[in-house]
Amino acid sequence: MKKVYLLLALLSVSVFAQKKFDNIQSEKLGEERRITIGLPASYEANPNKKYPVLYLLDGDYLFDPFLGAVNYGTYWDDLPEMIIIGIHQNKNDEREDDSTYDAIDGVPFEKGAKFFEFIGAELVPHIEKKYRTAPFRIIAGHDVTAGFINFFLCKDNPLFNAYIAFSPVLPTKMEVRIPEKLAAVKEPFFYYLSVADGDIKKIKEPIEKLDSNIKIANNPLVSYKYDLFKNTTHYTQVLHAIPSALYQIFESYRPINSEEYNNKIVVLQSGYADYLENKYATMSKNLGFDVPFRMSDFKVIENLILKNKAYDELGKMAEIANVTYPKAMLGEYEIGLMYEKMGDPKRASKKYQNASQMEPIGDLNKDMMYDKIDEMNTLAKQTK
Repeated sequence: MKKVYLLLALLSVSVFAQKKFDNIQSEKLGEERRITIGLPASYEANPNKKYPVLYLLDGDYLFDPFLGAVNYGTYWDDLPEMIIIGIHQNKNDEREDDSTYDAIDGVPFEKGAKFFEFIGAELVPHIEKKYRTAPFRIIAGHDVTAGFINFFLCKDNPLFNAYIAFSPVLPTKMEVRIPEKLAAVKEPFFYYLSVADGDIKKIKEPIEKLDSNIKIANNPLVSYKYDLFKNTTHYTQVLHAIPSALYQIFESYRPINSEEYNNKIVVLQSGYADYLENKYATMSKNLGFDVPFRMSDFKVIENLILKNKAYDELGKMAEIANVTYPKAMLGEYEIGLMYEKMGDPKRASKKYQNASQMEPIGDLNKDMMYDKIDEMNTLAKQTK
């Protein structure tokens, strides 16, 4: 039985390497604030990689559900690895005090103003100084804290790129202010909104008005999703909403699936390599950080090129490979494959020889290159 528990512990560590706690002494709050930090499994092993950051208000109870959803998504490579920061707010009425705003002016007030400054002026700079962060920040909250996160959106330069609001208790005039702000966005932006059919009327009606106004604003740069969860309560809907929100924000990150392949790629007459390049360029632009080409996506496009005998496009595939994996044999292999398919085994052999001196990647290795060299040399002799 002890071995079973040890195995489970090791598995949990391998999925998400570090979950730790920290205390930040805040001058803005005049007190110490506790946070939970989740670092991705690759954080220590990949010292050059930077990660998007997910900030959670109500981190006491939102951290673990978000952690589980992120673990699941990263396992299948549907979500990127990310740093998760959970802000503790469970002491007395701390979450209510942290979310205080002026009912007339609709701005953070008293403790709420201090908490607002704590996040923007202390917490975010602290995390970005201490950890390797990509320039893509997400913030999430539930009811009063979900309403509060919108104050960051209403700044001249919003602090976060993506907002996740579960059944928000909306501050004054937010049903109008949020859509106005989203309508003016000039860069890719993400907003997720959810409500339960079991929410009280006082919460639901402003949310429904907000949803309507955002849809009227209809800014193509804003990725917006609204969920109304049936047969749920104010609290149970959160477990439905977390994966929905994450998969909405990172929709462009996902690898090529059967729907994309059948509806967008197979129907192309040409430009398969361009499609792959544009997919990842759009992905990086939307998310604000570079996403390396997946070998699985690369092979999908390579196979389609071969199937359609569009061999000249293998040259473009080689260019893509050399940018993303400059030390790997992939680029030289693609050029060799192009020459092979075009009936030039002599030049193909030279490229495979070059590839054999470079680093293996995916299913490409030195033995495979040597086999290709022998095959091409035999073909070259036969064609003399």
